[in-house]
Amino acid sequence: MRRLLVIDDHDDIRENIAEILTLAGYEVFTAENGRRGVEVALKERPELIVCDIMMPELDGYGVLHLLRKNDATLNTPFIFLTAKTERMDFRKGMEMGADDYITKPFDDIELLNAIEIRLKKYDVLQHKYAADLKGAGELISDLSSSGMLNLDPNNYETAELGKKQNVYQEGRRPKYVYYLVKGKVKAFRIHEDGKEYITNLYAAGDYIGYLPVLENNAYEDTAVVLEDAELAQIPKDEFLQALYQDLRVATKFIRLIAQNVQEKEERLLQLAYGSLRKRVAKALIDIHQKYSGGEGKAAAALDISREDIAQYVGTATESLIRTLSDFKSEKLVDIKDGKIRIADMAKLEHLLY
Repeated sequence: MRRLLVIDDHDDIRENIAEILTLAGYEVFTAENGRRGVEVALKERPELIVCDIMMPELDGYGVLHLLRKNDATLNTPFIFLTAKTERMDFRKGMEMGADDYITKPFDDIELLNAIEIRLKKYDVLQHKYAADLKGAGELISDLSSSGMLNLDPNNYETAELGKKQNVYQEGRRPKYVYYLVKGKVKAFRIHEDGKEYITNLYAAGDYIGYLPVLENNAYEDTAVVLEDAELAQIPKDEFLQALYQDLRVATKFIRLIAQNVQEKEERLLQLAYGSLRKRVAKALIDIHQKYSGGEGKAAAALDISREDIAQYVGTATESLIRTLSDFKSEKLVDIKDGKIRIADMAKLEHLLY
């Protein structure tokens, strides 16, 4: 049962709201003034707070200020309840970190809808997403499906690209963030010796090219279609506007991106200092999770060329083939009709050398 706190110095209003929320299936705590409200919030840790602005002892702004300074209540959704409708009051509250306003008088549906929306947002922001492109994509998708981020790929024009066609090119300025509806895409950079190094692999459901949009930089790699693809094109200004309309949503996304960058740096260290066997093992696992149904389907074939695997590992194709032959003899992988299948995921993940 979701736990809510109602803070209001008017007995009738406070009790009426508490009754509405109780009937809707929430566990409700109440407080008759701001000071008492802060005490209850810190003790009971509610998942959402509805608070009046004009109260004795400590007004709603004071309550919000104190709760936003406490780590335990920093991200607790906060809805102001007020009869004041001046623009300055709204802006002051939002600048302090309020999530919403409900103006008196209000009806039951308006109150319940506002609470439901904010609880959905709270759930998304509390969720632990993987620190990779898939995690970032899932965060955007969850925010969009909950109505908190207007980035539904169905609302944008799509482009259909064939195998080997460019999605974007290194050095160009981004115009869009792409959502991969179907197909497969690789991003790569070309070394000064002319060799390709794959920086990312994308599958259906991934967002592509958002990092240079966030940094306002040109593309640092080139994205090419591996398998006929359909991509929704989200104009960069609309992407940024949707993302930055809520500071906590933007903070969550940027932290996820920072973790993703850190993982890329660790991968580069692995490329520089890790053994070829470990690098190939890591690449096979990454590609399996990206393109072959994820964990639990180890028998699925890795639908990617030897050349692309070698470019992902950062080695010559011949060296990759020799390593795959060793893995086959050690029963770590199966190779039949040219298709690679992981035979022992656990051993592959924990190679000693």
